[in-house]
Amino acid sequence: MDWQCTGLRWPEDAGGPALGWRKGNRSRASALAYGTEFGFRATGERRCSGARGNACPVAAVIPAGSTGGRCAECGRLDRAHSVAADTIPDDPRTYRVYLAWFRPGLVKVGITAEERGAARLREQGAVVFSWLGRGPLMAARRAEEVLRAALGVPDRIPYARKRAVRAELPDPVVRAAEVTELYGRVVALEGGGAWPEALERLPCAPVDHAGIFGLAVAAGARAGTGAAPGPPRPVRAVTGLVDGGAVVGRLVAAAGPDLHLDTGAQGLLVLDTRLMSGWSLAAAGAGTTGVSLPAVAVGGGGAQDGLF
Repeated sequence: MDWQCTGLRWPEDAGGPALGWRKGNRSRASALAYGTEFGFRATGERRCSGARGNACPVAAVIPAGSTGGRCAECGRLDRAHSVAADTIPDDPRTYRVYLAWFRPGLVKVGITAEERGAARLREQGAVVFSWLGRGPLMAARRAEEVLRAALGVPDRIPYARKRAVRAELPDPVVRAAEVTELYGRVVALEGGGAWPEALERLPCAPVDHAGIFGLAVAAGARAGTGAAPGPPRPVRAVTGLVDGGAVVGRLVAAAGPDLHLDTGAQGLLVLDTRLMSGWSLAAAGAGTTGVSLPAVAVGGGGAQDGLF
């Protein structure tokens, strides 16, 4: 059995992106660096990546365009142990509640196990975030419900919306200010008795991921303030891998599950690494350039993304 790709990984220690790999029940990761050449060729068939750290018992073949990367049976097993699906309300771990910012007016609330640190925020492509509180799972869930009802902050945003706004980020001060303002509204709720008593409120401390993601500030450059120019807008997005299909480009940014690749004459490409999950990948080969994978113009109607 060859090593199969398991998609993009973000370490819990605030490190940069890495590609995950699995062979049976063994796993490893290979770090990625911005500005370096990135390329591969897909081989064979795409097979289920398994669930909960275990290989799929039947190595099921799965559709090329699925962002889930699992067969139906492994998908059910994964959801059966999912905090997001509310299937383990008695989880004894400590959880944290957070605000995640993606652009002005596009903010969500969520929870993550404290042991994971901010990895969950980077997996979602959150440009800025701040912790709100920490405590038992059900208290964290209650806080989510309170913020949705009282402040109109959703707990789910279609991933395609997050992807579409990355090339138009305002100044970091503006980004942090919106998170800080929302945090103040959360504190007001606590004063009114709406905040769960079992949840310890954490101080406001906005964390900006633009640097980790490789995204530069766009608004300052447009205003002539001397800030670095923002990343170019992607022109195409891969919709799935095929046997023998290849991509070669320079890695310029990564956010959430996405890699942003400069492919030269073919422009900037977005590669959702969830589509790579389950594939065996080989070197692209000498002389390979650009992209020979199915792709659509950004905004041109790719596959439906999951909500997270």
